[in-house]
Amino acid sequence: MKHFFNRRETIVSEALDGLLRTIGAGDLARLDGYPEIKVVLRADWDRTKVSVVSGGGAGHEPSHAGFVGKGMLTAAVSGEIFASPSVEAVLAAIRAVTGPAGCLLIVKNYTGDRLNFGLAAEKARAEGFRVEMVIVADDIALPDIAQPRGVAGTLFVHKISGHLSEAGHDLADIAAAARAAAKDIVSLGMSLSSCSIPGQPHEDRFGENDGELGLGIHGEPGVERIAVQSADRLVAIMAERLAARLDPAASHALLINNLGSVPPLEMSLVANAVLASPLAKTIKLTIGPGPLMTALNMNGFSLSLIRLDAVREKALLAPVGPHAWMPARPFVSPSVVPIAKPAAEGAARKPSQDARTRRLVVSICERLIALEGTLNGLDAKAGDGDTGSTVATGARSVLERLDMLPLADPAATLGAVGDILSTSMGGSSGVLLSIFFTAAAQALDGGASVAKALLAGLERMTFYGGAKVGDRTMIDALEPALKALDAGGLEEAATAARRGAEATSAMDRAKAGRSAYVGSKLQGVVDPGAYAVAEAFAAAATLLAAA
Repeated sequence: MKHFFNRRETIVSEALDGLLRTIGAGDLARLDGYPEIKVVLRADWDRTKVSVVSGGGAGHEPSHAGFVGKGMLTAAVSGEIFASPSVEAVLAAIRAVTGPAGCLLIVKNYTGDRLNFGLAAEKARAEGFRVEMVIVADDIALPDIAQPRGVAGTLFVHKISGHLSEAGHDLADIAAAARAAAKDIVSLGMSLSSCSIPGQPHEDRFGENDGELGLGIHGEPGVERIAVQSADRLVAIMAERLAARLDPAASHALLINNLGSVPPLEMSLVANAVLASPLAKTIKLTIGPGPLMTALNMNGFSLSLIRLDAVREKALLAPVGPHAWMPARPFVSPSVVPIAKPAAEGAARKPSQDARTRRLVVSICERLIALEGTLNGLDAKAGDGDTGSTVATGARSVLERLDMLPLADPAATLGAVGDILSTSMGGSSGVLLSIFFTAAAQALDGGASVAKALLAGLERMTFYGGAKVGDRTMIDALEPALKALDAGGLEEAATAARRGAEATSAMDRAKAGRSAYVGSKLQGVVDPGAYAVAEAFAAAATLLAAA
């Protein structure tokens, strides 16, 4: 897979410098000692309070450096990608931020982190520092494992410990609260791909229809393969396993974590699925969805929950300095505001009948529906092949609502057709035609003739849409047809529309509309929108001649 980087050896240090250059206001600093020692710390720390230090391998951004700041971490120690920082780096961080109040180390339950942070703690104590270490092991993927991994639930401990430190609590109280919190956290991850490391060859171990449940944050395999299925079903599987580890009588905070490359749209969908599942009965606060503890570009997410009490709830709701932290928010169901009825929708829009107008509407709509395949074929050469379906959908919608139209009132009928097309037709064509009919209705209601009113609608449509004659759009047929209608009659309008549509086949390229994005030459192909306009006028003219 492709990545943006300069040299493998400098990825982490350059990324940390990028963070420091963009964080603003001089809130953060780094210790001298690159590349061996990579420590980001609070620039405003005065050592009068308990320092809170965490860290681990890079690749989990914004963890851990992104959470350094008021109310959270005092310092973060980074190793290389997925590699624990050295003892010397951790010890340097402790020395830099720890005063008489002491230091709390928060460590995820991986062997390298435990050993390096642990030895650094022992050396710091030998130098006279007061140091406590809390190990977080929140992953429930392997229920019987003696040493569960520490994953995104560690962030709860960061937040609670940082809040207590900021409030002035002593080291013993903060360490006790952190250890108690760590025991009340459960996490579980799910992914549809493994991650790739910059500068290293990558081969995805996943099959086309496979995902993994219970995988860690370093690309290690999950506990089990799972078939790709609906998000609701995947979330239900995770929710069931998480719920089995929770106290159903307690309230919990939920952290919804993007493991790297899940689009925001899908993360919001996942959040909706979780909060619509039985798991939601115990959830009081939510954090996310968002990238909080990632695994490079892993296409997955994790769910973490912590049992709440008054202290933890207050700590999670407290504002913090780091912008990477997503504030906890109370879990609420969406509120729904009723749709306001249009002011003009009243007596003028009440259904009424007029046989001549009804025959005209039916004739035009049926002609456009019959042309669905033809128009799609033309559009396949000039666009994305759906003009016929779009036009037919609009025509069908008008016919379905025919008995509800105010056919005895031409202005109200035009306005009603505009409303129908705006909601049912879709695409830019639906909006443009809705503008056309809506503006024409207003002009007709103001006393203009039908032809003048339709020209007023055309003026508004071209103003908003930007197309003009010669741009190879429906305007090439519609404008000459309406001018002919104003000067002569419907038969002349139909002839002008046909000529305008045929003229588009001589145009090499479109200058507006979706066809403008097509690089190939379009000479010899009639614009489908213009063709539809010509056929609509032809249908109207045929009906008039028969009458």
